[in-house]
Amino acid sequence: MTRIATSWLVYQLTGSALLLGVVGFAGQIPTFLVAPFAGVWVDRLDRRRLLVATQVLAMVESLALAVLTLSGRINIQEIIGLSAFQGLINAFDMPGRQAFLVEMVEDKNDLGNAIALNSSMVNLARLLGPSLAGGVIALFGTGYCFLIDGLSYLPVIASLLLMRLKPLMAPHRTSSMFHQLKEGWTYVAGSVPIRTILSLFAVISLMGWPFTVLMPVFALKILKGGPHTYGFLMGAVGVGALASAYSLALRPSARGLLRMMPISAGMLGVGLILFGLSRNYWLSLGVLLFCGFGLMQEAAASNTVIQTIVEESKRGRVMSYYTAAFVGMAPFGSLLAGTLASRIGAANTVMVSGASCLAGAIWFLTQLKALRKVIRPIYVNLGIVPGPPEVNAVLEDGGGQ
Repeated sequence: MTRIATSWLVYQLTGSALLLGVVGFAGQIPTFLVAPFAGVWVDRLDRRRLLVATQVLAMVESLALAVLTLSGRINIQEIIGLSAFQGLINAFDMPGRQAFLVEMVEDKNDLGNAIALNSSMVNLARLLGPSLAGGVIALFGTGYCFLIDGLSYLPVIASLLLMRLKPLMAPHRTSSMFHQLKEGWTYVAGSVPIRTILSLFAVISLMGWPFTVLMPVFALKILKGGPHTYGFLMGAVGVGALASAYSLALRPSARGLLRMMPISAGMLGVGLILFGLSRNYWLSLGVLLFCGFGLMQEAAASNTVIQTIVEESKRGRVMSYYTAAFVGMAPFGSLLAGTLASRIGAANTVMVSGASCLAGAIWFLTQLKALRKVIRPIYVNLGIVPGPPEVNAVLEDGGGQ
């Protein structure tokens, strides 16, 4: 709701597609810059306590937006500043929650399903939030969206505090932060599967995801609608993403997800090109279903495979690079999308984005053979895929533990 309300408020105040991109950039660039350092702290700190702290700070940010908007004193500078503050919070919150998810799953064979179900909850919010935000904005104004968001953090914080988890070993802290930061980068750069998956994901985040920043332009100018149009367009993305998350939740393991990554990236690319060409409301809604499906399939598949193959001691740092690829590349994409839209129009910008996603999908397809060669032994060791008889005998004797 807050994301929708912020974009709507910026466009109301300025009428500028460029400033939509600037606000998106300000809200996400801190995540890109700080996430690798935050990943070190995620591996060092109690993750639940870290998440309680990030939720409290996010609540303060949303309530500040509510007070300023409802009092009529909000301006673009304050929106940019508070968006940047939220981006800083996300730098710690996102890798923290990704790593914490694994702590909540007792049987690691259920990890893929847990990640998919988590994604389905996120996308149920993505489905309901925009539609609800459109109605709240139309009836009461953007300030009440921020107020509802701020109050919603209270049950989240209470839920975290009420959890009962198995005690974990104290994090190893003998190394300096710089050493652990370097260790994390060396691990990510040296792992062909993680490096390649994150590269495609970064392309999708840079060129594919920022089309949502331009959605107010499509709702108002191209499709000649209003707040409800905006809400339903974003809701269509959420429906597609929710369907994708449920399809992933039905999978018994991470097997086959590597092949889904270029397929989903290609689906997103084609969908964006068609969305840029469409001038019909219902056709646009239908195309956005495929865009949402492709986006979520790519994000969740990447997350699941990385979380499956990563070493536990480096999980927080690796997920911080996943966060940097997911959220951190988006500010550059938002700024690029806003700049291009101001020069060549929103529709042409979205079509360029789609073509870039297609190019990324084709590149990833050329890497599949090499990736499978590296990942298969890991999957065999984890029991995800069957290995040669002699390997299976060793695993049955406990050699794979």
